[in-house]
Amino acid sequence: MKAELDDQLLREPVVLGIETSCDETGVGIVRGSTLLANVIASSMDEHARYGGVVPEVAARAHLEAMTPTLDAALAEAGLGIAEIDAIAVTSGPGLAGALMVGVGAAKALAVATGKPLYAVNHLVGHVGADVLADEPIEYPTIALLVSGGHTSLLVVRDLVDDVELLGETIDDAAGEAFDKVARILGLPYPGGPQIDKAAVGGDPKAIHFPRGLMHAKDLDAHRYDFSFSGLKTAVARWVERAQDAGEAVPVADVAASFREAVVDVLLTKAFRASADLGIPRLLLGGGVVANARVREEAAARAAAQGVSLRIPPLSLCTDNGAMIAALGAQLIAAGHAPSTLGFGADSTLPVTEIQVDRAHSQD
Repeated sequence: MKAELDDQLLREPVVLGIETSCDETGVGIVRGSTLLANVIASSMDEHARYGGVVPEVAARAHLEAMTPTLDAALAEAGLGIAEIDAIAVTSGPGLAGALMVGVGAAKALAVATGKPLYAVNHLVGHVGADVLADEPIEYPTIALLVSGGHTSLLVVRDLVDDVELLGETIDDAAGEAFDKVARILGLPYPGGPQIDKAAVGGDPKAIHFPRGLMHAKDLDAHRYDFSFSGLKTAVARWVERAQDAGEAVPVADVAASFREAVVDVLLTKAFRASADLGIPRLLLGGGVVANARVREEAAARAAAQGVSLRIPPLSLCTDNGAMIAALGAQLIAAGHAPSTLGFGADSTLPVTEIQVDRAHSQD
C-alpha cells in the first residue's frame, strides 16, 4: 500500500510554486497537471508612473505581497501548508532583487515545513504552463517565449531534461519595444495592451516599418535571433517627421503597423525554426502572447503550414506561480531529486539550466 501511495505522489504531487522574477508576485498550486490555484499580485500600477519597471520598487512590492498572496493561493486551493508535497520557485532569470524575495520566501517555507524544494528556470516555466492544458505536450516542440524582458526561441525535446536555445533578442525584447513605442505615441504603460487597443481600426499596411535581422545577410549569424531596437527608433523618427511637418499623427495606423512588424518577425522566425528542424509543433508563451494579433496570425500561419499550435490560457501567459509549480511537478514525476539550499537568485540563468543546484539523486 505504501508503494502505491508513493507512486501516486510521484505522479500527482501537490506543488506550490512561487514566481517573483519581475513585477508580479505569483503563487500557484497544482496537483500533477491539474491547476488548483493561481493568485497574482501585480505592482504594475506602481511602475506606471515611471513608464517601466523599477527594480527596487518591484522588490519592495514582492515583500509586501508575498504573505497575502501565499495565503490567498492556499485558500483558493482549499489546502493547508501541511498538505503541500513540495515547493518550487523561480531562481532566474529576472531582476536580481525581485528574485531574491521569492527565493528567500521559498527557502524559509521549505526549512519551516521540511518540504522538498525545486529551484527552476523562469523561461522553461512558461513552457511548463502548457502542461496544465487538457492535452499533454508532444515533444519535441518549438517554443516561442515573448515577454517584457525576454524574447527567446527554443527547441524543447524534454521539458525537464533537454531545452536548447535557438535564438534570442540581441537588444530590446518585444515587450520592451511595445512599452517604448507606447510612450512615443503618448499611451500609458504597459504598452502591449495599449498598442493593441490603439491599433483597432488602424491599417497594418499603412507604414512599412523595418523587420530586424530578417535580411538575407543576417541569416547566417542571426537566423533565429531577434532585434527590435531599430524598429522602435524607426517609429520614433516617423512620428517626429510627422510632428515637424505639422501633421496629426495617425496613432491607429502607427500602432497597427508597428504591431504588424513585431508579429511578422516573431512568427517568421518561429515557423522558420519549425520548418528547418522538421518539428511541426509550436508552443507560444509569455505576456506578449496575450496580444490579439499575435494569437490571430499564429493560428493562421499554423493552419496554412500544417503546424500544431499550442497557446496557454491568457491567465497563464503572464508571469505566474502556477507555471512554476507545474514545472516542479514534472521534475518530481521524472524522478528528479530536489535542489539543495545552496542556490541563489541568478538574473542571467541560461535556459538550458532547467533546475538549479539539484541534489545528487539516490536512485
